[in-house]
Amino acid sequence: MDLPKLRTSGQAGSKQAAEGGSLPAPFPVNELAELVADLIETTGLVSADRLAQVRGRAKQGGSFAQAILDEGVASSEGIARTLASRFQLPFIDLALVGVQQEAAGQVPLHVLERVTAVPYALEDATLRVAVADPGNVQAIDELRLATSFQLELAVASREDIANEIRRLERASEAFGARAVLEEEAGLLGEEEEEADDLEVEDGISDVPLVRLVNSIIFQAAEDGASDIHFEPQEDALAVRLRIDGVLHEVQRIPKRMTPGVTTRLKVLAKLDIAERRKPQDGRISLNAAAAGRMLDIRVATLPTVEGEAVVMRLLDKSKRAPTLTELGLSDDMRVKMEALIRRPTGAILVTGPTGSGKSTTLYGALTEINRPEINIITVEDPVEFRLGGVNQVQINTRAGLTFAAALRSILRSDPDVVMVGEIRDGETAKISIEAALTGHLVLSTLHTNDAPGAITRLNEMGVEPFLTGSAVSAVLAQRLARKLCSHCCEMFSPTTEDLIKARVSPDVAAAADGVVFYRKKGCPRCGQTGYKGRVGVFQLLVMSETLETLAAAKASREELERAAISEGMRTLWDDGLAKVAAGLTSIEELARVTT
Repeated sequence: MDLPKLRTSGQAGSKQAAEGGSLPAPFPVNELAELVADLIETTGLVSADRLAQVRGRAKQGGSFAQAILDEGVASSEGIARTLASRFQLPFIDLALVGVQQEAAGQVPLHVLERVTAVPYALEDATLRVAVADPGNVQAIDELRLATSFQLELAVASREDIANEIRRLERASEAFGARAVLEEEAGLLGEEEEEADDLEVEDGISDVPLVRLVNSIIFQAAEDGASDIHFEPQEDALAVRLRIDGVLHEVQRIPKRMTPGVTTRLKVLAKLDIAERRKPQDGRISLNAAAAGRMLDIRVATLPTVEGEAVVMRLLDKSKRAPTLTELGLSDDMRVKMEALIRRPTGAILVTGPTGSGKSTTLYGALTEINRPEINIITVEDPVEFRLGGVNQVQINTRAGLTFAAALRSILRSDPDVVMVGEIRDGETAKISIEAALTGHLVLSTLHTNDAPGAITRLNEMGVEPFLTGSAVSAVLAQRLARKLCSHCCEMFSPTTEDLIKARVSPDVAAAADGVVFYRKKGCPRCGQTGYKGRVGVFQLLVMSETLETLAAAKASREELERAAISEGMRTLWDDGLAKVAAGLTSIEELARVTT
């Protein structure tokens, strides 16, 4: 990538720092603020009042760039592009260009953090550095003094630079910890290695081990992972993160370090470090401030033939519950759901496999109807979101507080709305259905493949068929499909044969011939997967008189499905195809989650 060069000379000062390049003399902070504000004002996209607020905040001694971000006037990338244009420097996207490890190591991390800059490439005697504020002469001088290489400056967004610095810090900690641990592990004698596993040094106070484990957890938090898997294998301990529902291996820790890592995780979760033959469950509360997340981590150990496997489920306590619109419901489906959740009685069930976002949908519904006039009580395992004004009960099986036991107590607490985290057994199912018939709105989840299957499943769990038809208001089936990365997805026109292979009916495939769809490609921003984030795919069955009669008559799932479709219910595949046509996901991803 050819970039205009800005080389620093051996003399201090802004003019010398700019020698050999086109960087103008730096502006004082207030003048720079006015310059950027004027450039934004010329676009006409921001009102004069909002710009006045930004100017006022900047004059009070704060960062003008931060003031723009706080007021929502511009994005971090937009500010960087504006500064790059004014100072006649190239703008670079660090996520796409990448950061060379060799280049990043040329300047101490504490310096990079202080000046908000990151070296991203080293060629011959030239060090290419991305800076957030090219007008900060002191920062550029400090960079020059921190390295013997000539500098070539470019501008990147402050957010991207901060992310890269955090990544470098984690990598540095993990590398240093692993180096120390590997050196210590190499000193172990054969006798110590062959000792009984209960006598192995637990490594509780091993500082490098602590740093290694912390770096893995913080990386998972920053990458938005939902689970961390520590899996002992024949030659190493594999570390995998579940991101957007798919596992990715991120590290392989040497085999001899496995007992120490496992023990450290068990210490954090307050588990018995001497018990290696039975599964154990625990939890960790962690403030991952660097990733902006308050984490409640559920830890489960499982003895395997290669050693103890540990799985950590990361629950973000600081994350707010989404709205029904943010979930990805179509306009028609959202309007129906809003009407259903405002009914005073009835049961609304959300179905789907594990990890399909059922609980998140229920939280979205509760957020929509939460108001001071009604009493909402939830019983969950675990409590994933904290909702203000809602009484949330955590299941504790050791204390005898099961779903059924908690539900019986809740119904004596004068609730208007009851949310049951999951209907797991016949007793919970019966109590939930009876509650829906006695003046309560009940929201719950169930494990079935589609919406019609939920009706027959309740019957199989012992609920009387005539009660099911009367109590259930609607069933929402859902899946989570990965969203195409907006930075790298590409358009293509599938042939009729391609569509038929993807399970599209021949009639629809023929009609869609020549239609433009999107498919994955892969770039650094999405980890070369082609996907970033997830979107819901839904199927809504609203109970009608016909469906109620069929349910009472113990009709099969197929009969219920045919009747519901004839009344306008869309299948999961139909809803997914609409999202494919909108460019949100791909046909391959839709097939993966719906088959």
